[in-house]
Amino acid sequence: MTSADKWTPDHLMDPATRAIHLEQRRAQLLPIVDDLRRLAREMEAELKEMESIEGDFPGQAMLRAWRVGKPLFKAADDIDQALVDLVSFNARYQKAYEELPVNREEKRRRKALAKAGQQPEAIESGPTGTVPAQKQEFGDVFDGLKRGA
Repeated sequence: MTSADKWTPDHLMDPATRAIHLEQRRAQLLPIVDDLRRLAREMEAELKEMESIEGDFPGQAMLRAWRVGKPLFKAADDIDQALVDLVSFNARYQKAYEELPVNREEKRRRKALAKAGQQPEAIESGPTGTVPAQKQEFGDVFDGLKRGA
């Protein structure tokens, strides 16, 4: 993708281009976040070193320095949160539009097999006919316990 091209929703529908988009945004925004945090720390230090202004109450200079420097830290946090939001978008899109149709089809298939009286493949249940090691060792001691108890 050249610099003249713009990202479109069509680009974000493909997992590969969505990953490229995320990496490009990460490469663009992380240096900005680092620079803003560095600048905020340096500005906060400079403001704390400034002398009190005539008429200040005790501690008022420190409070003023914190209040003035806080938006720089917030700006860095907001850009960092934008990256987190891009990752969330990617995961939600994948779950809602790529995995959901597959999961629904699998559920329909299992339901149709159950309706026909056939057993669906026991993928989730694991091997059948084996007794867990705990039961073999301790017998029926754990039979009355419920899961999570």
